[in-house]
Amino acid sequence: MNLFLYFKNELTDIVKELVQDELLPEGLDLSRVSVEPPRDASHGDVATNAAMVLAKATAMKPRDLATLLAERFMGLEDVREVEIAGPGFINLRIADGFWHHRLREVLRAGPAYGDSIMGAGAKVNVEYVSANPTGPMHVGHGRGAVVGDALAALLDKAGYDVTREYYINDAGAQIDALARSLHLRYREALGETIGDFPEGLYPGDYLIAPAKALAGEIGYSALNAVESAWIEEFRVRAIDAMMALIRDDLAALGVTFDVFSSERALVRNGGVESALDDLRHRGLIYEGVLEPPKGKTPDDWEPREQTLFRATDFGDDVDRPVRKSDGTWTYFATDMAYHLDKYRRGFATMIDVWGADHGGYVKRMKAAVKALTEEGGALDVKLCQMVNLLDDGQPVKMSKRAGTFVTLRDLVDRVGKDVVRFIMLTRKNDAHLDFDLARVTEQSRDNPVFYVQYAHARIRSVLRLAADEWPDRDLSARALADADVSCLTDEAELALIKCMAAWPRLVESAAEAHEPHRVAYYLDELATLFHALWTKGKEDTTLRFILPEDERTTLARMALIQGVAAVIASGLGVFGVTPVEELR
Repeated sequence: MNLFLYFKNELTDIVKELVQDELLPEGLDLSRVSVEPPRDASHGDVATNAAMVLAKATAMKPRDLATLLAERFMGLEDVREVEIAGPGFINLRIADGFWHHRLREVLRAGPAYGDSIMGAGAKVNVEYVSANPTGPMHVGHGRGAVVGDALAALLDKAGYDVTREYYINDAGAQIDALARSLHLRYREALGETIGDFPEGLYPGDYLIAPAKALAGEIGYSALNAVESAWIEEFRVRAIDAMMALIRDDLAALGVTFDVFSSERALVRNGGVESALDDLRHRGLIYEGVLEPPKGKTPDDWEPREQTLFRATDFGDDVDRPVRKSDGTWTYFATDMAYHLDKYRRGFATMIDVWGADHGGYVKRMKAAVKALTEEGGALDVKLCQMVNLLDDGQPVKMSKRAGTFVTLRDLVDRVGKDVVRFIMLTRKNDAHLDFDLARVTEQSRDNPVFYVQYAHARIRSVLRLAADEWPDRDLSARALADADVSCLTDEAELALIKCMAAWPRLVESAAEAHEPHRVAYYLDELATLFHALWTKGKEDTTLRFILPEDERTTLARMALIQGVAAVIASGLGVFGVTPVEELR
């Protein structure tokens, strides 16, 4: 249950009753009314701006209307206290029994707690990683992979029908360079000394194994042949080898995709012509000359006629070329066709996760989606900033295998996929992230992975101790849902339940905003409250989780911490992280 939506519905019913009682006029618009947590927790559990939003339409002063609404709120069984604050805010304090019912909800749902129907099965395409298949994935790719994967899982949990997609950029000059690099390694495999790689080719060791395999299959047939005779086969072999490498890297990170789309296939099947012909018929493709770029002098600029898309009609700064001088399509043209293909496959909502270096590309791509879908489609682009990889504060040296960067696989092998995934989500995607190998493996409060996992491991430890104390008792979450939890009245105990009860709203709001990092903040808050209660029990023995002389209270507290464990597992499930049973 989203408890804030629950009280919004209660407010709606109150307004209807007041209308029926002729105390308020009919036709009030509640769309701008918010029911949410108060900014200051000391003000209560739930706050609403209803009186201020509706005052004008009711011809009442906000505080007078607040008084009218407050009287009705006080008649609700779940409300313990109502306060009118400032110009007319209404703050509610909720009865303990309401929170005890929420704990039972958590226990009955387990890690499925927070699952929502908000998305109503609407189709969403989340495209992420989409790294050029020219080598192994680097750490920056890893951040995009984790952000995209967690966002897809979050949308799943919020009730959307999500497709995870990888767009293979397997056309263009970089693939020709990859094929030539593979040919050099093939020559090397046959005994040639190839020396230094020419500028623009890929010197990493990752092409050595596929080159040897290729040499074993085709022998010397491509050794002295002209490039035109071998390049197509080497393109295909290189792409296949690199995609196998990328899939392996992604699997190590726990990332899988529903769909792999090919740029080469899109171009070969006439997708670009189809997309641009439609725009041309609508007068949105034309032959013209662009103004010189800002900062260029006339001597630097050579005006020439180009095939252009009227991007400025859809919010872009300038119109954009769709064809190169050699007659081939620009990257933008193929990307336009690809997004139209997604729309035609039924995805009106598209989310792309890109590296921050593509920031200048966002406005034109959004303009293209508007035009191609006649504003029926929506594109949200999440830009992922750089990851600074450190080891005890010092920059990490690049990988020998890749030649120019630290590979994602090196990172996963060093600290494990769960640590990589969690840390990548501890900051918003558009903020820079420092990933310190020493910090993320230390057992301290400063390590968010440890802190959350420690809470889960501590709970499992307490439950094992309780099982030893009462071996005949069923301490499973489902069994404890029927325990008498009315004795959970301490402020710290209720704070934990209130935090758990906020999880469904967090799922929905984070999914709506496309911001999975909010889950990390939430899990840290929940773990903090749990550890605080643990510490409080050390100082006040009556608050310990296990009281051998008081089975009723102990069972209630086992229910409490089982609930915390379930919600932690639910949150970690969004991240693709496995909750630990014990820490060593």
